[in-house]
Amino acid sequence: MPGTRLSQQDRVAIATGLAEGLDYAAIARLIARPTSTVTREIARNGGPGRYRAHAAQRATARRARRRPGAVRPAGGTATVPDGRDQAAVAEFADRFAALLVQLGLPRMVARVLSCLYVTDSGTLSAAELVQRLGVSPASVSKAVGYLEDQELIRRERDGHGRREQYAIDSDVWYRSMLASAQRNALLAEFARDGADLLGAATPAGQRLDTAASFLSEIGTDLVRAVERRRSGNGLL
Repeated sequence: MPGTRLSQQDRVAIATGLAEGLDYAAIARLIARPTSTVTREIARNGGPGRYRAHAAQRATARRARRRPGAVRPAGGTATVPDGRDQAAVAEFADRFAALLVQLGLPRMVARVLSCLYVTDSGTLSAAELVQRLGVSPASVSKAVGYLEDQELIRRERDGHGRREQYAIDSDVWYRSMLASAQRNALLAEFARDGADLLGAATPAGQRLDTAASFLSEIGTDLVRAVERRRSGNGLL
């Protein structure tokens, strides 16, 4: 079962659904939430004609800060022990996940990746991910499996060796770019086989041959660029 808390991307999906004329039940199916959740969310944030995702997110953060137990400095903003604005960090993580979804990652995969990325240690257990994201252990397990397959995170044991944790390294984008280059190389090889099959003199063969050359060159340039960046300043 999904968590009860709506994320920034949930609210963006609600706003998009309203703009497209979807009813509440259809929007609820879109974000895998009960219709009652969508109904309450829209009603408490201006109704269907005035609902705005970012405004709803800010209003939710304000309500959370007013709840008993929230730590408030003199300025009234809820913070975590390191002094950061907890609501702002959570909103950034949601926006980061939404961007990753736009770039093609599955929604839950994007949420797990962004959650790890904004954590100073870069390491969280499955239980911590479940608690932070408000989702089921099965959802986290599936997302973690995807990220491991893509070599974007790694599995390790905690200091006592008792609990599995998932970690993201500072070179995650380096490895991601290399994986992208490898995909380009596979596509180039496939296109070249197609060009040979169809014949270089035919329009279809020429089209595939052009694609093969382009993908191959892009992949080579990408590998050179990330290797140069990695060896030049160690930022990746």
